[in-house]
Amino acid sequence: MRLILRSVSVIGLALTLIPSVLVLLNAISWNLHADLMTAGMLVWFATAPGWIRSSRR
Repeated sequence: MRLILRSVSVIGLALTLIPSVLVLLNAISWNLHADLMTAGMLVWFATAPGWIRSSRR
């Protein structure tokens, strides 16, 4: 379960980092950037606490 949570968390984190670079390179629009960043934020905050909390035990 932790492996799945980590994998999904990394995808969420990537969705918060990669769109910024793509906007800088004028590869995507600002609106798409905002949508991807919002999705990445929601995925990260939904999944990261699960595997971070379980790794402290």
